[in-house]
Amino acid sequence: MKEFSGFPSRMQFTPVPNLFFSALLTQITDITEMKLTLHIFQLLYRKKGYPRFITYNELMSDVSLMKSLRETGKPLEEALRCAIEMATERGTILHLPMEKDGAHEDVYLLNTEANRQVMAKIRSGELVLSGLKAGAPPEVVAEEPPDVFTLYEQNIGMLTPMIAEELRDAEKQYPVPWIRDAIKEAVALNKRSWRYIAKILEHWSVEGRDDGAYRGHLKKTDPDKYIKGKYGHAVRR
Repeated sequence: MKEFSGFPSRMQFTPVPNLFFSALLTQITDITEMKLTLHIFQLLYRKKGYPRFITYNELMSDVSLMKSLRETGKPLEEALRCAIEMATERGTILHLPMEKDGAHEDVYLLNTEANRQVMAKIRSGELVLSGLKAGAPPEVVAEEPPDVFTLYEQNIGMLTPMIAEELRDAEKQYPVPWIRDAIKEAVALNKRSWRYIAKILEHWSVEGRDDGAYRGHLKKTDPDKYIKGKYGHAVRR
């Protein structure tokens, strides 16, 4: 390793937010993410105009940054992409997909309240970046809710063959959303048993459910309401 010759008597400085030292520095463990973050501070500080942003191509063209990433042993583009992904997931920078001359261009801003508002304005068309056009937002695939068997195991307990059979029978008798909501209500009332869930479903099928939605969070519920009256003996057994 070549020894550093020291700082000259006159030199330029790059401002770094104090929060970087008190919050981010203690979290960042990857050296490539650290290098990228510091270079972004420097590049953004040199920018003029509003808003200040940096593009992926500008990062790739930064000789100092690319030279420092060679030490990872990875292809430079892969090392840069990984570092950007870590900084974005951490919330240090904001990523905005754009288009320039018909080609994709990634734009990055420092994650500040002002820049979050900037991103919203760009996406709505209220603010236009010179030479850049907002690209289509990434498609968000709705996560499919877990099936009732998984939901039971995650919230109630081990799924035995007998309980699995009970759940299959319940799916034939009740709408699946009812079973999910009955499990949620049993958990909310700390009554984690299949018998209690079954009594909730039976109660709903006889008494009705208002609009059919899970309403346990709207009002305080008596945890023993499903074991009172003519159905209670089955739960107490």
